This record gives sequence, structure tokens and C-alpha cells, in this order.
Amino acid sequence: MVLTRHLRIGKPLRLDPDSMSGEYIRIVLLCLLAGLLVAAAVTDIRSRIISNRLNIAIACLAPLYWLASGLPAWPDMALQVALGIGIFGIFAFLFALGMMGGGDVKLLAAVALWFPWQALTLLLVIMALLGGIVTLVTVIHHKVNKRVGQPEVPYGVAISLAAIWLVGERILYQFA
Repeated sequence: MVLTRHLRIGKPLRLDPDSMSGEYIRIVLLCLLAGLLVAAAVTDIRSRIISNRLNIAIACLAPLYWLASGLPAWPDMALQVALGIGIFGIFAFLFALGMMGGGDVKLLAAVALWFPWQALTLLLVIMALLGGIVTLVTVIHHKVNKRVGQPEVPYGVAISLAAIWLVGERILYQFA
């Protein structure tokens, strides 16, 4: 097995991003992220709640992805953490204004840890477009079923789909 040479007793575990095992680890981590994003979207649709455990799992897997990708601690890993904190701050403000749910904010901050700022910008654009569609569908569904009160928009669906789009690109680029 390719990983056994990295797991010898007394030797530190080192993920070599240029090795075949580093490439497999990146793909596995991206697939795990996609699975967690699907779970977030499904739970958001069903209950309008995104579990803190799910958000923590997404955030905790990001550093493993950074290591497998060969990101240096400074400045790249530090920048990823800053992006996550910045996104959390911006969208926590929207939460305070009642424009987003808390789970959505935490999901977006956790996802921000996975992508460089250029891809994160694309994610936000795709998320906004998909969010408009999700909002429209939710409002129509709310009116057709003659429900009382304001509709709760499962914005985690838009966040998850936008992130899955970027994950898919990264997986496909592995084989290009």
C-alpha cells in the first residue's frame, strides 16, 4: 500500500502533494466535503437546521486538505483562516439583521476554509444566483400551500450546491 511507507513507527506523517498518495488523499477529502455538503442541503430542506457537528466536520477537514495540497503555513494557510473568519464576520452581520440563518453563516465560513479567495468569489456569485432560485421556489411553494407567516428559505441548499460545483471542478481538474 502506498500510504504504509508514510506510517512507519518513528517517522512523521508527511503528505507529499506531488505523490500519487497526496493526489488520492485530496480527491478523497473533496469527496467527503461533497458528501457533507449534500447532508447539509438535505437537513436544511427537511428541518431548516444545519447541524453544528456538520459545520465543524467541514471546517476540521479543511486543514487536512491544505496539508495534502502542499499549502505552506505562511502565508497560504493563514490566508485561508483569514478568509473563513472574514466570511463569518460579514455573514454574521447579515444574521444579526435577520437576513440569514446561523447555520447558513457557519456553513459558509466552514466552506470558505477550503477555497482560495478567487474560487471563493466565484462561490459567492454562484451561491447568490442559486439562492435567488431557491428563494423563488420557496416563496412560490409557500403561497401555493397557503402557509401563514414568512417563508423560511433553506439557503444552505444554495451554499452547498455552489460549493459542490467548485468541488466538482477540482476533482475533474485532477484528471485533466
